Amino acid sequence: MLPPYIVLEKEIGQTPLQAIDAWRRAHPEHKDVPATYAGRLDPMATGRLLVLLGDECKNQERYRNLDKEYEIEVLLDFSTDTGDVLGMPTYTSIETSPNENDLRTSINAEVGVHTVPYPAFSSKTVNGKPLFLYSLEGTLDTISIPVHEETIHRIVLEESQKIEIADLRKRVLNILSHAPRTEEVSKERGADFRQDAIRAAWSTSLSEINARTFLVLRLRVVCGSGTYMRSLADRIGRALGTQGIVLSIHRTRMGRYRALFGMGFWTKAY
Repeated sequence: MLPPYIVLEKEIGQTPLQAIDAWRRAHPEHKDVPATYAGRLDPMATGRLLVLLGDECKNQERYRNLDKEYEIEVLLDFSTDTGDVLGMPTYTSIETSPNENDLRTSINAEVGVHTVPYPAFSSKTVNGKPLFLYSLEGTLDTISIPVHEETIHRIVLEESQKIEIADLRKRVLNILSHAPRTEEVSKERGADFRQDAIRAAWSTSLSEINARTFLVLRLRVVCGSGTYMRSLADRIGRALGTQGIVLSIHRTRMGRYRALFGMGFWTKAY
């Protein structure tokens, strides 16, 4: 008997629809079963994707506001226009070495409810057009960027580690090698996420930096629906007196999370 939902592990570079298509190919007996995902996941992110099947697709609204848990890596001393590796890079020329107290203070300040603008490179629409198209057109200054509430229940600093410039270059170019391409005319404006220009810009930027190390923070984040990890990385970087981007995003759980006296528990997890 077909279950009402399944949980897939989305791979880097896959869109949610491509992850569902891969599942259909692996299970041809279910190729005609209606399927839809509950909760988006960026193409460059990995992890759990909740997929509703059959008649459960009609209940998609019930799953829209699920809390999420992520494992993310935040790279300091770089910024991009997207907040992740898939953006045009800018090197801050700062070598950040915050102490543990500064790290925890900056991270803990993010816990709670905050009203923040939507990322410039997001699918939030204004006048029927997504923000990322305004960004690509260079017309973002012609509109008011809407704001929304983001809720962060808990952040744990699991590790801070240094990465050499040569290793960072290999890591970034490997991530970009997984960026999806498309031949669809309707997505021509996106120019395949500008990845050729972005790959060239990263190569140039990293090759011009003398030998040094960069700090990478590995965080576990429990948050409400609609919280952007890219924006969180940027805010943490600025709180530390520099810039920050998210180097990787991995979703580990979805469900209902409840905080209690500084602790927390899941009442239903996927």
